[in-house]
Amino acid sequence: MQSKPQRQEDRAVSLLQERGMMRLSEFLKEGVTSVTIARMEQKGALNQLSRGLYQLPDAPLDGNHSLAVAAKLVPHGIVCYDSALAFHELTDRIPPYVWMAIGPRVWRPEIAQPRIQIVRLGEKEFESGVEQHVIEDVVVKIYSPAKTIVDLFKSGKRQEALYASTAGFTHATQAMRDALRLRKATPAEIAKFAANAGVWEQIVQPRLETLVANA
Repeated sequence: MQSKPQRQEDRAVSLLQERGMMRLSEFLKEGVTSVTIARMEQKGALNQLSRGLYQLPDAPLDGNHSLAVAAKLVPHGIVCYDSALAFHELTDRIPPYVWMAIGPRVWRPEIAQPRIQIVRLGEKEFESGVEQHVIEDVVVKIYSPAKTIVDLFKSGKRQEALYASTAGFTHATQAMRDALRLRKATPAEIAKFAANAGVWEQIVQPRLETLVANA
């Protein structure tokens, strides 16, 4: 059994090779001091992705790199809305920021960079339909396609009430059409989430039945 590297800099590199990216608080728990991290950053041995978040400069970057960064900065968050839609390849839109959902009693972090849009969901709504994916060795929680579609319909309902706009419904319907066509969600899955979210009968059901009938 190999012993752990003795030098703090070697230890930091070993940890990053294993975990992809780490926050300063994680280094401190592993016995690597903030002085060591600052020295490594000055030498170019580390890249600072955001305040207190680091990665090796030669680390391979995934196309969903921003989601891994967001997951580290919002550890109790779940990728949602257009960011989840883009991950599941159900939209051509490139979100201008990463959408992250947090629970009703979770602390809302203030993040200057990268751009992260945080929404707060009710406990039952927050905990359902969660998938786990590994991006750059970081475990990232992302809502499933069916759950994401229903979340978009619920957001569209709020947009209609506040701004008399149906753009949200149009966007959600297109995502639902693509998800059914690509078999990334089933009518039963969408119906279950829609019923739980209270948007089934008047909003999702007629649109889903039309899509299924025309398939």
